[in-house]
Amino acid sequence: MTPNKPLVSISIPAYNSAATIAKTIESILAQTYSNLEINVIDDRSKDNTLEVVETFDDPRIRIIRNEENLGMTGNWTKCIQVAGGEFVKLVCADDLLDPTAIEEEMDAMLANPSVNMVESDTWLVDIHGKKTGEFRRYKTAGLVSGKKVAKTSIIWNNFFGAPVNNLIRKSVFDEVGLFDPGFTYILDFEMWTRIACAGDVYIIHKLLNSFTIRNDSNTGNLIGNDRKTYVEEHRRLVYKYKEELGLSEFQCKFSVFFRKFRNVAIGVYLKIFSK
Repeated sequence: MTPNKPLVSISIPAYNSAATIAKTIESILAQTYSNLEINVIDDRSKDNTLEVVETFDDPRIRIIRNEENLGMTGNWTKCIQVAGGEFVKLVCADDLLDPTAIEEEMDAMLANPSVNMVESDTWLVDIHGKKTGEFRRYKTAGLVSGKKVAKTSIIWNNFFGAPVNNLIRKSVFDEVGLFDPGFTYILDFEMWTRIACAGDVYIIHKLLNSFTIRNDSNTGNLIGNDRKTYVEEHRRLVYKYKEELGLSEFQCKFSVFFRKFRNVAIGVYLKIFSK
């Protein structure tokens, strides 16, 4: 075990993930930070996801199968609820961690008590593992006001990124609550915004994780086939945090307009790189 280091909970929300989850677990088991618990929360998969997970012989792995399908919001909430560590990271069942990801993020977290969330940069990869691009977090490295990151993210671009990018202090959920069931698709963006409003964020400008770009993913289906739903959720997010982040009406309207533009651009990207 990593000596004198707190327990970190890695929670993997899984649903019909048999084709990808083995590589995800392998990347977690390869971490240089070893004081981990690995919770696989299966949302009643119809394929052999559980059988794949059961091939791993490591006492840190715990399999939890929901009694009924909870959907993404419910399953992600359960990922937080079952975490026994002082810190938690959600890793979707087709994403990967660099071997030093947890160690480097934990070093930053432990050195900065005001930080609720540590974030690192991301490789974008296709379903074959080929790198197709990079996604950088907020421009400033190191300690940053969470509200500053949240405001910039809402106006321009979601610099928080996907769950795999973020290591979170679990106690912050006692303060801000769990995932909002009113957000079906951008529930993570809403949660990261809420957490950021409650404290500081630490940015590591190193590519420490990989996010898989897939046409059949939740985001891929939404941006590719149902952009209106995505934009409507973004609109609700903007106005939910308008007062707290001091957004003007012009900034709110611009954010929604720019989200529409970005969805078109992302749709083109998905068609090119998610094959």
